[in-house]
Amino acid sequence: MSEELNLSNLTPAQPRKARKRVGRGLGSGKGRYSGRGIKGQKSRAGSNKMPAGFEGGQMPIDMRVGKLRGNTSADAMPIGPFRTYSQPVNVGSLEERFGAGADVTLEALKAAGLVAKLSVDVKILGEGELTKKLSVTAHSFSKSAAEKIEAAGGTVTRLREPVERKKKKHKVTAPVAEVDDADEAAAEVEDVAPEAEEPEAAEPAGDEATDS
Repeated sequence: MSEELNLSNLTPAQPRKARKRVGRGLGSGKGRYSGRGIKGQKSRAGSNKMPAGFEGGQMPIDMRVGKLRGNTSADAMPIGPFRTYSQPVNVGSLEERFGAGADVTLEALKAAGLVAKLSVDVKILGEGELTKKLSVTAHSFSKSAAEKIEAAGGTVTRLREPVERKKKKHKVTAPVAEVDDADEAAAEVEDVAPEAEEPEAAEPAGDEATDS
């Protein structure tokens, strides 16, 4: 007959292995220093919580290496902090998915499976050939794409005006005219006025002395 089950003889179905109690001296099974060695940062409590890339307090490698410079203006798409993304669609895909005279809108592009979502701008690119007359509406067009659509008799409608890039102003220095040495000498002579001659001082007229 099996023994009655109570709290005194209750055991788990899977025996639990007790953890090794380190840091309790030589009897712990991990030696005097619990496998951490003597002194140093890694022997301290919490040494396993250092951030990734920590190099013991020296200058980290991400601060030692040079930084890549780049465009930071708002019209520097798709690089810089203002980077944006647009869904590309080639005119060759429009040739395959739409018939002649079709009105290609954003909704039509999504229904045809050429774009994934309407919340992202769509840009029409010029790869491929286009022979059908299409009225295409998109956020932006490449120069070659617009030329191919209009050459086939279609129309282009931009939902977003292109950003005009500011042209850098270059300073133009006026050329310095060369002056001959003879001309310089003549100009110096003309600038110097001749000094006026001082009049000689006249002797004062006095009565002649007479002998008495």
